[in-house]
Amino acid sequence: MENRTLTRSDLRRCWRAWMMHNLSSMSFERLESFGFCLSLLPVAKKLYPDAAERQEMLRRHTSFYNTEPQLGAIVNGMVLGLEEKKANGEPIDGDMINTLKVGLMGPVAGIGDSMIPGMLIPILLSIGMALAAGGSALGPLFYAVAWLAIIIPGSWFLFLKGYKMGSGSVEMLVSSKSTRLREALSLLGVFVMGGVAASYVKLGTGLAFITQDGVNIHVQQMLDGIFPQLLPLVVVLGTWYLMAKRGVSPVKAMLLLLALAAAGVVSGVFAG
Repeated sequence: MENRTLTRSDLRRCWRAWMMHNLSSMSFERLESFGFCLSLLPVAKKLYPDAAERQEMLRRHTSFYNTEPQLGAIVNGMVLGLEEKKANGEPIDGDMINTLKVGLMGPVAGIGDSMIPGMLIPILLSIGMALAAGGSALGPLFYAVAWLAIIIPGSWFLFLKGYKMGSGSVEMLVSSKSTRLREALSLLGVFVMGGVAASYVKLGTGLAFITQDGVNIHVQQMLDGIFPQLLPLVVVLGTWYLMAKRGVSPVKAMLLLLALAAAGVVSGVFAG
């Protein structure tokens, strides 16, 4: 039987196809499955010269799949390694490959969502916003360059790691250590988001009243003496409640905040 060994160039093409197109063809029925299937196309004919076997491989990878794309590159590498072994005659069942892939998408998504959108992106955005606060173009440039400098080599490393370790990566991703890591990263993400909210959400009130003794009391000064930054905290927690507990979409939440801000400024309730 012909040895069907993948080269580093083959791996790079598969990784690039996943990173460029993982979210390019999505539906509620499939989500990232077609992106996953597309990432196997560069080597499909090399691994399975027989058309029937090639169709079988591609068909099994069109089942529902969804995970965090950057960290999820490790799953692509694992599946590619197992498909290579199967193509070379090793006793690996196609259903086992697909079950492994689907079984890992949840743990990988939990870790990836905590690390990437929950921690890394807010940190990079907070630095970029600080740089751009004075009108400097360094803010968006920093974010774009820093994001690519971290994600490109990071996802490539994970892809290769998954390919080399194969099914041995499972224990690393679903063990009790990964659960503790996921919880720790989620907690860290909460701290990061709290810091970003405290630094960039600005809200004050211009309300004031005069007591019977003729003392002019400014509500904002009184609130600052009791609980500094109380109003921004209320806005952040209120927005979280609407989105997390009431199912309000981000767009509707932003429109609601815009309407409240406009009404508050016009009426004099809010002040910058």
